[in-house]
Amino acid sequence: MTKKAFIFDLDGVIVDTAKYHYLAWKKIATDLGIEFTHEHNELLKGVSRVRSLDIILGLGQVEASQEQKDQWLIQKNEDYLSYLVDMDQSEILPGVMPVLEFLKANQQPIALGSASKNARPILEKTGILSYFDAIVDGNDVSNAKPDPEVFLQAAQKLGITNENSIVFEDSVAGIQAANSASMTSIGIGDATILNEAKFNFKDFTFIDEAFLNSLINN
Repeated sequence: MTKKAFIFDLDGVIVDTAKYHYLAWKKIATDLGIEFTHEHNELLKGVSRVRSLDIILGLGQVEASQEQKDQWLIQKNEDYLSYLVDMDQSEILPGVMPVLEFLKANQQPIALGSASKNARPILEKTGILSYFDAIVDGNDVSNAKPDPEVFLQAAQKLGITNENSIVFEDSVAGIQAANSASMTSIGIGDATILNEAKFNFKDFTFIDEAFLNSLINN
């Protein structure tokens, strides 16, 4: 059987931790007197923590020393982690489990390729760590998407070529990263926003076994 690398982003693809990131960032923004809406939050999708803070400070035209920034970054992560404490399998987005189970049953290598530095604890809390043959997260890479580093490392760890790698992403930067690595990009979310993806699905409930088989055998 042909083996392909199936690489999943985490936030917004497997679990919806985006809401927790939003709450943690909003708390800091509010403390600084900066208005931070769900629309503003879209600017942070697929972006590193450091860059996210710079974007928020830019919204409020707030100048800060590196020391202050470092303090806010620590605070943001602590607030975010406090929201994760109660995470369980119910946080997994609809349709994800059948896809993971199908790939596992068909002995397809599965990897996580995420900017999150909390990927492992999230996979543990949701009970799906064992599905992943490789994990590449924010602790392993130095370049953020749209740089393809995270996906290149994931494919390398699985021992699969880029051309035989398939990436599930919910951010424009993530789709661009997959495309620049010559991988098959699958957008999960709004097709009008993720229009650079090779395939688009509103969520995983729209992905059936016939489509997964076509990816494996193509």
